[in-house]
Amino acid sequence: MAIADVKEYTHLSAEQVEELGAKLDAVRARVEASRNAADAAYIHRMIKLQRGLAFGARVAMLAGSYAPKERKLFRRGAMVTGSAMLGAAKILENMEIGHNVMHGQWDWMNDPEIHSSTWEWDTAQPAEQWKHSHNYVHHQFTNVLGFDNDIGYGILRMAREQKWSPVNLGQPVYNALLATLFQWGVALHDLDIERIRKLEKDPKEMKRQLRQILRKGRNQVLKDYVVYPALSGPGWKQTLQANVVSNLTRNVWSYVIIFCGHFPDGALHFTEEEVEDETRAEWYLRQMLGSANFEGGRALHIASGSLGYQIEHHLFPDLPSNRYPEISVDVKRLCAEYGIPYTIGPLYKQYGQALRTITLLSLPNSWTDHASEKYGDQAVPTAEVADRRRRSDSERPHRRSELGGWSRAGARAEA
Repeated sequence: MAIADVKEYTHLSAEQVEELGAKLDAVRARVEASRNAADAAYIHRMIKLQRGLAFGARVAMLAGSYAPKERKLFRRGAMVTGSAMLGAAKILENMEIGHNVMHGQWDWMNDPEIHSSTWEWDTAQPAEQWKHSHNYVHHQFTNVLGFDNDIGYGILRMAREQKWSPVNLGQPVYNALLATLFQWGVALHDLDIERIRKLEKDPKEMKRQLRQILRKGRNQVLKDYVVYPALSGPGWKQTLQANVVSNLTRNVWSYVIIFCGHFPDGALHFTEEEVEDETRAEWYLRQMLGSANFEGGRALHIASGSLGYQIEHHLFPDLPSNRYPEISVDVKRLCAEYGIPYTIGPLYKQYGQALRTITLLSLPNSWTDHASEKYGDQAVPTAEVADRRRRSDSERPHRRSELGGWSRAGARAEA
């Protein structure tokens, strides 16, 4: 069963779906042809801003550390300012820079320092593993149960089609822990704990990935919790605390932004049967139906890695993020033309809906049927509920070319 057969969207004929795909291809071609020096200047400006924030944060912390003890107000203010600046720098590096650079959005510049094949970001997950779990798996199989590992990150039950277990009763707690420790949860994401638990993971590949994670995690811990505090001398405790707060800020912010783009009301989930023999146009349609945007000004969108335009990002993950506002105009027009919902709302509302879903799905479907109907979901018959196990690469179809450069064989050769 193809995406065009999903009950809610049978008003679109196969010809209309392909026509929509052709128009989206035209949008892509237009933006690709118009990439220019202004786009290059944008990413250089973001990197300069991020590095300036990080440098300023460290200077402020050092100033607070070495200030005379009697200047308590100055010391405290310097640490608070440094922590806030460092948190902003980490958010900017992870979201608008690292995430988008590793998608190949700036590869067209042929700059070896700003390229998806060379960028290593300031977080615990190795870039190579992220490009596999995110660029390859998530973006190709967005919201497909059993294929997309981002649906609950192997921790949360996020769809009524997923089989319920008593373990799910703890979802509100797991969710809070995931938000707090998000960079470490993401670090383990590509490792696929579920397949390891079921003894389905290749031991050699598991050891290779573990070595990468341990090496990257060790470097992150040493940098933030040993080296910089040590450089602060007498104020090492305050610097350590500031680094903890900045990392926590980045973790929670990244978690909220990502959940707002995938789990609010209106962002659909799909089964593997619904994407069999999926065409390019049907892939486009699934991205539009499975994603959600949030409203906000330019500063908010930059801080969120332009993922307030999650629909546009899922349609064109390798186009420059600064072009998403103009792309959204075309996407909204096409949604209106073809009667496709363009799911968008305020940030607080989108996250509130995701949080409500997490809470409701911690319970069996039979306990929440009434609530599900109230919020626009359909109760899932027991026969359709299945244990949607996560698939390996060999069990998934081949990747799409626009999802960013990635090669597991190349990664093994580099390890």
